[in-house]
Amino acid sequence: MMSLEVHLKTVAYLRGKGDRIAKVTFRGLPLYSRVAENCEEVAHFNETFRWPIGSRLDENEMLEIQVYNYSKVFSNRLVGTFCMVLQKVAEEGHLELTDTLIDDNNTSIKTSVTIDIRYQPMNGTGMWGDGEFLDVPDDRDGMFAFETDSLLSGQSHGSGTSPGRSLQGSIPTFRKAGRGVFSAMKLGKTKTSKDDHKRGDEPAVLEMEDLDKKAMRLAGMLEPDTISLASVTAVTTNVSNKRSKPDIKMEPSSGRPVDYQISITVIEARQLIGLNMDPVVCVEVGDDKKYTSMKESTNCPYYNEYFVFDFHVPPDVMFDKIIKLSVIHSKNLLRSGTLVGTFKMDVGTVYSQPEHQFHHKWAIMSDPDDITAGCKGYVKCDIAVVGKGDNIKTPHKANETDEDDIEGNLLLPEGIPAERQWARFYVKIHRAEGLPKMNTSIMANVKKAFIGENRDLVDPYVQVQFSGQKGKTSVQKSSYEPIWNEQVIFTELFPPLCKRIKVQIRDSDKVNDVAIGTHFIDLRKISNDGDKGFLPTLGPAWVNMYGSTRQYTLMDEHQDLNDGLGEGVSFRARLLISVAVEILDTTSPEVISSTEVQVEPVSNISESATGKVEEFFLFGSFLEATMIDRKIGDKPISFEITIGNYGNQIDGVSKSSSVKKKKKEGENEEEENELIQNSSEDEADEEADLTSVSSTPPMKPFITDRNYFHLPYFEKKPCVYIKSWWQDQRRRLYNSNMMDKIADKLEEGLNDVQEIIKTEKAFPERRLRGVLEELSVGCSRYVTLANKDVNLAGRTKLDRERLKSCMREMDSMGQQARQIRTQVKKNTVKDKLKLAQNFLQRLRFLADEPQHSIPDIFVWMMSNNKRIAYARIPSKDILYSTVDEETGKDCGKVKAVFLKLPGKKGFGPAGWTVQAKLELYLWLGLNKNRKDFLNGLPNGFEEIKATKTGPGLQSVPPVTLIYNMKQVFQLRAHLYQARSLFAADNSGLSDPFARVFFSAQSQLTEVLNETLCPTWDQLLVFDDVELFGEATELRDDPPIIVVEFYDQDTVGKAEFIGRTFAKPTIKMCDEPYGPPRFPPQLEYYQIYRGNSSAGELLAAFELLQIPFDAEEIRRALIAVHDFAVPQIKVGQGGRNELPPLEGPTDSERGPILPVPLGIRPVLSRYRIEVLFWGLRDLKRVNLAQVDRPRVDIECAGRGVQSALIQNYKKNPNFSTLVKWFEVDLPENELLHPPLNIRVVDCRAFGRYILVGSHAVSTLRRFIYSPPDKSCTNWASAGDITVNLEAESPVRKMDTVVKLDPNEEESDKEKKKKKKKKKGGVEEDEETDERALDWWSKYFASIETLKENLRAQEAAQAEAEEREELEMATETADIRADDLHLKGSRIKERYKEKKISKDKKKSHAGDGLEKLPPKARVDELVVYNKELENEYGNFEDWLHTFNLYRGKAGDDDEHALDDDRIVGRFKGSLCMYKVPLSQEITREAGYDPNMGMFQSIPHNDPIRVLVRVYVVRATDLHPADINGKADPYIVIKLGKSEIKDKENYISKQLNPVFGKSFDIEATFPMESMLTVSVYDWDLVGTDDLIGETKIDLENRFYSKYRATCGIAANYSVHGYNIWRDPMKPSQILAKLCKEGKIDGPHYGPGGKVKVANRVFSGPTEIEDENGLKKQTEEHLALIVLNHWEEIPRVGCRLVPEHVETRPLLNPDKPGIEQGRIEMWVDMFPMDVPAPGPAIDISPRKPKRYELRVIIWNTDEVILEDDDYFTGEKSSDIFVRGWLKGQQEDKQDTDVHYHSLTGEGNFNWRFVFPFDYLMAEEKIVISKKESMFSWDETEYKIPPRLTLQVWDADHFSADDFLGAIELDLNRFPRGAKTAKQCTLNMIRTEQELPTISIFKQKRVKGWWPFVARDENDEMELTGKVEAELHLVTAEEAEKSPVGLGRNEPDPLEKPNRPDTSLMWFLGPLKSLRYFIWHNYRWLILKALGLILLLLMLGLFLYSIPGYLVKKILGA
Repeated sequence: MMSLEVHLKTVAYLRGKGDRIAKVTFRGLPLYSRVAENCEEVAHFNETFRWPIGSRLDENEMLEIQVYNYSKVFSNRLVGTFCMVLQKVAEEGHLELTDTLIDDNNTSIKTSVTIDIRYQPMNGTGMWGDGEFLDVPDDRDGMFAFETDSLLSGQSHGSGTSPGRSLQGSIPTFRKAGRGVFSAMKLGKTKTSKDDHKRGDEPAVLEMEDLDKKAMRLAGMLEPDTISLASVTAVTTNVSNKRSKPDIKMEPSSGRPVDYQISITVIEARQLIGLNMDPVVCVEVGDDKKYTSMKESTNCPYYNEYFVFDFHVPPDVMFDKIIKLSVIHSKNLLRSGTLVGTFKMDVGTVYSQPEHQFHHKWAIMSDPDDITAGCKGYVKCDIAVVGKGDNIKTPHKANETDEDDIEGNLLLPEGIPAERQWARFYVKIHRAEGLPKMNTSIMANVKKAFIGENRDLVDPYVQVQFSGQKGKTSVQKSSYEPIWNEQVIFTELFPPLCKRIKVQIRDSDKVNDVAIGTHFIDLRKISNDGDKGFLPTLGPAWVNMYGSTRQYTLMDEHQDLNDGLGEGVSFRARLLISVAVEILDTTSPEVISSTEVQVEPVSNISESATGKVEEFFLFGSFLEATMIDRKIGDKPISFEITIGNYGNQIDGVSKSSSVKKKKKEGENEEEENELIQNSSEDEADEEADLTSVSSTPPMKPFITDRNYFHLPYFEKKPCVYIKSWWQDQRRRLYNSNMMDKIADKLEEGLNDVQEIIKTEKAFPERRLRGVLEELSVGCSRYVTLANKDVNLAGRTKLDRERLKSCMREMDSMGQQARQIRTQVKKNTVKDKLKLAQNFLQRLRFLADEPQHSIPDIFVWMMSNNKRIAYARIPSKDILYSTVDEETGKDCGKVKAVFLKLPGKKGFGPAGWTVQAKLELYLWLGLNKNRKDFLNGLPNGFEEIKATKTGPGLQSVPPVTLIYNMKQVFQLRAHLYQARSLFAADNSGLSDPFARVFFSAQSQLTEVLNETLCPTWDQLLVFDDVELFGEATELRDDPPIIVVEFYDQDTVGKAEFIGRTFAKPTIKMCDEPYGPPRFPPQLEYYQIYRGNSSAGELLAAFELLQIPFDAEEIRRALIAVHDFAVPQIKVGQGGRNELPPLEGPTDSERGPILPVPLGIRPVLSRYRIEVLFWGLRDLKRVNLAQVDRPRVDIECAGRGVQSALIQNYKKNPNFSTLVKWFEVDLPENELLHPPLNIRVVDCRAFGRYILVGSHAVSTLRRFIYSPPDKSCTNWASAGDITVNLEAESPVRKMDTVVKLDPNEEESDKEKKKKKKKKKGGVEEDEETDERALDWWSKYFASIETLKENLRAQEAAQAEAEEREELEMATETADIRADDLHLKGSRIKERYKEKKISKDKKKSHAGDGLEKLPPKARVDELVVYNKELENEYGNFEDWLHTFNLYRGKAGDDDEHALDDDRIVGRFKGSLCMYKVPLSQEITREAGYDPNMGMFQSIPHNDPIRVLVRVYVVRATDLHPADINGKADPYIVIKLGKSEIKDKENYISKQLNPVFGKSFDIEATFPMESMLTVSVYDWDLVGTDDLIGETKIDLENRFYSKYRATCGIAANYSVHGYNIWRDPMKPSQILAKLCKEGKIDGPHYGPGGKVKVANRVFSGPTEIEDENGLKKQTEEHLALIVLNHWEEIPRVGCRLVPEHVETRPLLNPDKPGIEQGRIEMWVDMFPMDVPAPGPAIDISPRKPKRYELRVIIWNTDEVILEDDDYFTGEKSSDIFVRGWLKGQQEDKQDTDVHYHSLTGEGNFNWRFVFPFDYLMAEEKIVISKKESMFSWDETEYKIPPRLTLQVWDADHFSADDFLGAIELDLNRFPRGAKTAKQCTLNMIRTEQELPTISIFKQKRVKGWWPFVARDENDEMELTGKVEAELHLVTAEEAEKSPVGLGRNEPDPLEKPNRPDTSLMWFLGPLKSLRYFIWHNYRWLILKALGLILLLLMLGLFLYSIPGYLVKKILGA
């Protein structure tokens, strides 16, 4: 019967006195204990509760124990609760533990409970006695009975013996009671016994590591998905339960400086706030500032200036630098100007953008001094950050009209809202602990003598940096434990565009302050921007700081480490901080408007806020210390382990106040605490051993070999242990561990999938499905486990929020993984693999815990009391938990640790040597959990305690472990070959040998001279390797083998060139030596040198157990356990059981053993044919020129030599073209050895000198595959008509190019009608062929290029979005709705873009040279990269191999390889298995001498005319101080050089050259064309900006026909004239003849047949005179344009094109210096000469005159007050100019005293200008300053500015308002003043716009606007103007006068007289003023007077009348 028993022993540390009762609940069934009466501290319950259970115990189930104070009267009061997950119990069946309770608030209290749990599963294997062997391990699945399990999967658990393996040869071990045989078993590390499910010759099968997985597997009857493959590095294969994987890459990568270039183009600014300003933009990166020029009186300046900043710093420093754009108003030499607004962003944000750049985006300016104000304007810019080797795809620079939509193109990363709010960032600094000394003790002693007090030697303060601002706390004098309680407040826009806050503790010093330690807070990790996200929050939490070692030295060589660069090598301090963010409500009046950093005090926080302090126990055991670098010297060596300052004996901290704190807490370990603190001073007591032993006893090292020592840790393994006290925040680390484990498993699986794809094994999709399944199971398991934490979640807000968001993320990730798993198909593997890699990044990001708890552990190797080398181990990796998923991945495991040199010493070659290799076992956990700390060690040891142990003998950890069990093995290392090794000698080769290390032994292979691809074919045998521990454990988990590669030098020490790791396959003596595991397969292991890979090793390793003698074993057993042992059956003694070693077969190689037959690959016979073409660009060797070179080809020991070139200068080609040799190569293509190409120079007297060499690492691309018969069959099945209609290109002008002329007519008609409707001036509709030129073609093509790119983008976005939506709908995720939103948002974005494009097209598309709208311009192809990239480097049959000589560059800088290139060998290879089928050789015209290289041209010298067209260059790197350059072109080819120096272009970074150059050359001597751009300097030499090299020879001979691009259409005159001397029909005939194809046959009706394809097209052509002629050229051209469709020989021919080539500068390798657009035509001189070069000279701008008549103004705001009458009026005048021509501004006369804002002018402005129609820019040439040598040309968009001013006589005129009209697209003027409103400006995007270049004449009303105090736009007037554009010729014919002058004068305006000055007509004006202003008043007064008069009269006369009336008179 299954049952669960809980034995409740005691509850301790209770408070008060009273009755207690306990309630134990399992599966909802509570059981109560008896009442423990009258107990004080401890309640002894001693009761057993038993639950019989029907179903298996699931590892997620919980047990709950509640302890109450019992009361008879009242209800019981809860003391605390204890909950645990029963995972351990389910696994092991038995668990004893003591743990604390938690109270209602989820805080842990002192009270603890001690329990003992037993679980009795079905098969009776719950508990076991001593030494009983159970060969059926406990099943932990809870799903299946055990039998099915082991039968199906052959899995055995843990270290138990598997059912299939007998007990022979493994010595039984007897353990202490209570530690069962299986206590070492760990969850999720189930082992697969290797004898099962092998698939043929697959390498070792990886263990499945997840139980749920196993269940899946059984359910699915062993799905193949789950079977993994050994990855490249065999280390990752055998993942086991006792050992962890080593880290292969040795050198720290961060902290090393790299080259960066930041390029920023400031294009323009818009909507700047301020009146009539003169803006300058300042660009600041870090501390470098650069300024644009100043633009006068404009709110929308246009700059288009390019700035470049170069840096050489480590990446971390680079990405934290701030890019700041600020707009400054009216800055000049004398004053700094006023700041309008700034924009900040860190470099990292730009770098993380796609392509590392923002292109044409608008930065929002905001004012840092006034956060209540809104946006201060927009600056449009491009920002790009280029690291070494990043290539930036610049979007094509053409007429840029798309980005007027400011809101849609803001300079913000994806997902950040456009409206950012201001927020306060509070960084609270509470206190710090454990600071190091920062002063020498000498000074301190002097002080002590004088003052008599001992002070702490450090004066710390904290500096916080964020987004370019710094804040500091106060300085706490002399304190190792300073308390600040201050907060630093930053005000910044939220979300900020700066990712990290840098917190640094610094030591204040009179001379200079130094950093003590640095910590970066990544805002992305402490916030979440999702719907359920949270603002950045952190802590209060301790953060640990690491840096240099703690000894104080005046010159600290590792100071960089304290600044946060590189990996810290020692604990420096910990700091208690918290971060909070508050979004400001800028409308509230209390807000302080400035963004200055503030520092203010905060209240103290309680001790417990960061968690309860717990005692932690760290145990370490050194099982092996080998590979200790001999440079250290042979002084005794010891190892020290430290955690924080605990265990640090040399430079820990002085006695500190923390001890006193602890005493206050009432702990009973005062002495012990004292001791820990004192252990740094030498007065420690004898009993100190009880507390901590942190270093191993020093030992003299033994010599292993020439380079390394080892320490003699044979059966005695030294141990260390440390007690330390930290706040208990294990939950954080557990959380990270769970995610890390899922991530590790995922990473391993993905590596596997990549390996399967790389080696082209079958079914990568199955493995990927398995990996995703595993991921989703892992995620759901995480959610279950994390769920139980939700209520325990830590104390800080971040802990709670983080847990919630992690659970959400993991949940959705699990669902997505499940979802993707269903979509994995054979063809989608690669895409889904990418998605899975995104999961991996997300997991790693989530797992990184921002709030530290326990500091990392450092292992130092000490010699002579100096610290030599270290390793840093994150504490979470070795942290113990009762739940297995939460345990660190290296906790309780043996880990191979490589020590490295600290800091900068570890850079470069020094860091590549291993300082020491340790096999280290570590365990860290709460002291109360420590009983398990030895469980993970290899079994079979005895503990040796420290001597002098007091009474508490049991609890003391051992100081030494003695292993009384050892196994003896023989290791066989089969090293077959290596490839692509590092070149270590000056010859460019190496003399490599390998050194294999295993345990404490090492052996070498022989040295092979002069090769990078050595085939050693050698077996190294290590005899008597002793390994300690149980045999079975070793079998599952051998130590790793290290293989190092060296280059042998005749003098001096061998040089290190790489290292790799491997795990051997193991055979125990009871296993047969046979398939499937033996003999082992050769595998490739990746070799690393530092961080860069340096080749691969092909090898296999096997470890064979040497059997013991039976007698020996009996004796050993009796000696260990004093009782008789029954006879054990053990195989025969001695070595005869090992598979025999074959003796050395090769008599020449002496005693060297070759790799035995079963392991070496199976060979077959191959023939390799070599095509020798020629050698190029050979450099000098030893100062002598190469004269008679020869090429030697060698592969697998065979080879062939080329003919000798008799005179390299005269002809560098070979006379004999093809030679061949035969060689035996492995059947498996992946094992093919490399082929070496060497060039030697034959000197006099038979001397040979190596010129250079090249290793072809993989021959696969040269393997010949005979043409597939099946595909040629269909080709003969009748004619195929190629339908060209389907893909007729659609033009921009929306005209479809059909090959039928009538349709075009109808199209024209439609366009005509459309045009008329539009109501413009009817234009001449006939195409004016003469108006078109080459540039029309070029600009049309660029439009097409852009459109294609856009279409691609849109398609891609749509595809992604579809995928997201699919995933969302299927997972029915919470996020489904936002994905929809997102999806639709993307669509919207594209729609918007498209709409605005189309709109613009309708206005602007026809801008090309006033093209009639339907004119179809012939196009060429614009490639935005080099042509050869499109066509596989033109290596279709002629390959180029670079020859190298000299040592390879160190570091990762492969860019340096270019310096090693000493020449190039041109030729090709072809390999095939030897008996080749007869058909090939039987073909007609087969030349046996040419072998496989039939029909290649001859390589005799040939004269060629090379014509280079250079169109323009873009984004050149500035070469002059003014940030510009004066570029010109230099072209070199062989000896000839053309310098175009006199035609330099002044001060341009985007020059248009538009030139062609002709050079005659002779191939092969002159075939490398160099096009360089130089910067012209008046004084001194000209500097190279950049150059590009083109190999013309490959192009010339390529079958893609790259000599002269094939145009899309054939014409005999005009701008599209045919350039090639051969007509299309001749070219076609030639191609058909060369390709041996039938054709071309021209048929009637415009058809042509080639091979079996039929093409059709037009057959007429017009000549210059418009006469039509019959021609076949069109047809031939159509075939050429579709040549790729011709069977067998078809390929895409190079079209007429322009290519864009990056310019590089040898001084700045790898970083683009600009781009050049160009193309090259080549014409052999033996055919008719080509026509003249086509004219591509830059278009001359066209001269225009813009006439602007200002008729009237209205509603102009009134500025002036009248002196006498206080009357408001304005003296209005209007000013106008064209942008860029401010100096030619023109003013109207003044309309004085306008009282209504009305002004009448009738005034004409005339602005002449030069305009480039295609680019829509005005061209201005002017000198930049009086000192300029020559004029500079600017291109500016055509914008007319009109301003309205108020004239003042004595003070400056007042600016009232302005309007700027872009002449290409401005709103149509309103018909009347009434209809003219602000909306014409506000809603510019929606309104229809017009272009003056099309309309010619426009009249209407436009509004004047200005901005008021609140930055709101306000209407300040209206102007009625007429714009009239005439060309220069028209202007000459009908001239006009300025103002109102002749000719064509305008009439005088009709202005009211009052506008005359009042003193000229005082009365008049008085009348006007008084009457005008006061007429109502006067009328009212008159009325009133009349009324009063009437009343007076009435009153006056009434008595008389009354009297009369009374008297009746």
